[in-house]
Amino acid sequence: MFNIKKSYPAPLSLSKEKIKEYGTYRTEEVLEMLKKDFFNKCYICEYKKPTTLNVEHFVSHKGDIELKFNWDNLFLACSHCNNIKGTKYDNIILSPISENENVETFIHYEMPTFPKSKVKLEVLKNTEKTKNTVKLLNEVYNGTTPLKSIESEYIRENILKELIDIQTSLINYYDDDSDEYDRSAAKKNIINHLNRNSAFTAFKRWIIRDNDVFYKDFKEFID
Repeated sequence: MFNIKKSYPAPLSLSKEKIKEYGTYRTEEVLEMLKKDFFNKCYICEYKKPTTLNVEHFVSHKGDIELKFNWDNLFLACSHCNNIKGTKYDNIILSPISENENVETFIHYEMPTFPKSKVKLEVLKNTEKTKNTVKLLNEVYNGTTPLKSIESEYIRENILKELIDIQTSLINYYDDDSDEYDRSAAKKNIINHLNRNSAFTAFKRWIIRDNDVFYKDFKEFID
């Protein structure tokens, strides 16, 4: 999960659709703004360019017209995460758009860089919302039902590929045998991985935070 800065003003199409009898919040304008603000990632699992997308209501609208068309309540999520979250986490998890709730630093994200590894999450900010968010993320990354467990495994396979790539660049960057060209290329790739628009950013940034040398050299690239 990652923090998001939404664009304002809200899409004009929302106010137009809101007054229609059968108005929709899934307008082209809304979708384009969500793709931009969320870097084309699911806000929960951080999968980049998922093949199944949902315009999710952070708090389920349940027929409430204000919640249904509220720009601050519209998020981009993959079907896997949207189905797991459902309505049971309404108002009880951290909000990625809140300036007071840092979903990246309130939780420690980790996954060993070996096949078949599970995601490990740790509560760092001892609040009920943080605990509930960790519970949701555990369900997302490690599975619940047999079907969701298969989907979770596919997500973890992609996390593994991303983490191995940044790990390889870190090895090359700190290798005494690397020449200036290789070190420069490695540094560029590491910086790209730490950018908020990369896939599974929270995991990568914790790799840096957990190592004093890495953090000293790359903390400026973690916003």
